[in-house]
Amino acid sequence: MATPLSQAALGEIDVPTPSYDRSAVSVGIVHFGVGGFHRAHQAMYLDRLMEQGQALDWGICGVGVLEADRRMAEVTEAQDDLYTLVLKHADGSRDARVIGSVVDYLYAPDDPEAVLERMTDPATRIVSLTVTEGGYHQSASTGEFDDRDPAIRADIDAAEGAAPQTTFGYVVEALRRRRAEGTGPFTVMSCDNIQGNGHVAHAMITAYARRKDPELADWIEANVPFPNSMVDRITPRTTDEDRAELRDSTGIEDAWPVVCEPFTQWVLEDRFAAGRPPFEDVGVQVVDDVEPYELMKLRLLNASHQAIAYLGYLAGYRYAHEVAGDELFAGFARAYMDREGTPTLAPVPGVDLDDYKATLIERFANPEIRDTLARLAAESSDRIPTWLVPVIRINLSHGGEIERSTLVVAAWARYAEGVDEAGEPIEVVDTGRAEDRTAAARRYPDEPLAFLADRDLFGDLVDDERFTTAYRAHLDALHRDGARATVADIEARLPR
Repeated sequence: MATPLSQAALGEIDVPTPSYDRSAVSVGIVHFGVGGFHRAHQAMYLDRLMEQGQALDWGICGVGVLEADRRMAEVTEAQDDLYTLVLKHADGSRDARVIGSVVDYLYAPDDPEAVLERMTDPATRIVSLTVTEGGYHQSASTGEFDDRDPAIRADIDAAEGAAPQTTFGYVVEALRRRRAEGTGPFTVMSCDNIQGNGHVAHAMITAYARRKDPELADWIEANVPFPNSMVDRITPRTTDEDRAELRDSTGIEDAWPVVCEPFTQWVLEDRFAAGRPPFEDVGVQVVDDVEPYELMKLRLLNASHQAIAYLGYLAGYRYAHEVAGDELFAGFARAYMDREGTPTLAPVPGVDLDDYKATLIERFANPEIRDTLARLAAESSDRIPTWLVPVIRINLSHGGEIERSTLVVAAWARYAEGVDEAGEPIEVVDTGRAEDRTAAARRYPDEPLAFLADRDLFGDLVDDERFTTAYRAHLDALHRDGARATVADIEARLPR
């Protein structure tokens, strides 16, 4: 009989569980965006520290602001904020552990003041974020703050002290109160997978604050650190199959376990207002400059994920490991890394790039992760402009190779049409842009460059003849010959 996960049931569970006294853990971090990645990454590192008897004053209080977060609130309440983290090794073995570093969860729409009270408590010294690329409200074309979101507009226009609706609203209102009360600032620590995540959080949150209170924005500029970080761990969405496998193999009934690959990496800029946990004691690389590491990941790992996602899906695959296990597509991804991604990178201290790239292909090919191509291909309007467009721009500027990266953009356009090569429908997931992207993609062949016309996503690339010539040729080939034949042609005629 399965045992529902709870604090009281830990003694009945056979997998490793927190050996530290969770009742002695106090909140030091408020985290917005508790999902699979946060629980496989930041919360896991803190749990490791707590197992060493450290960081017991750095427990996590999760916060959800979206309607979709209500389910997380229900699960965490039922399970005393505990969850099971399952590492899936390529050989089929599993390592499971119950994580205890999250000690509270607040669903903001139910009690906004409870969230603000937690954030203004002097014990809260870090507010961390995994709110996805779109959660920063940054225009992809201008880099400026985009305030068109209705909830953001409502928070900007709201009276001082009013209950916020958005993450930005909570962060800025909490900082306003801390400034007024003399509590001092907390650090805003972005853990999102975007280039210069600390810089972006700083610029966008300060721009939001400036629309509400210019003096407060000046205070934030002067006093609130926004450290950059690079985060990495492949963490697919939890499925019913994952829940059933955990129950059958361990006897744990967990409504929302997290499954992930064994590999994990976190590179963190050492810039904090009121201290931090000793992350370096559990393998975090605490450095002065994160940029070389984050560009390495964004332009090699993340861009390669996009490469295998669209092309693999169009070719009939549905999981990342299937595409990465196909020599043709794996070779294409590695050639993109070597010929187009790597030339845009500065030296990365302490990293052998050849080893790193080989490891990426191995990670993609882990059959146990079962990461879906649909997940990798989602929210492309937030991802491609950040991960791949800069590679194209840099290589165009100095005459470098662009064929493979341009094919990825063409494959996105072909995927966005919403029908695969077998005539089966594709569910295009791209929050706020899916209909526009699909409508633009379907204007092919009458308007072959329609997909590129959105300057918020592509800037002036549509005006570059070298790029558009390659794009049109690839898009034509994808329609005429299919993804596999198009990739095979590129790999046959281009240097590796």
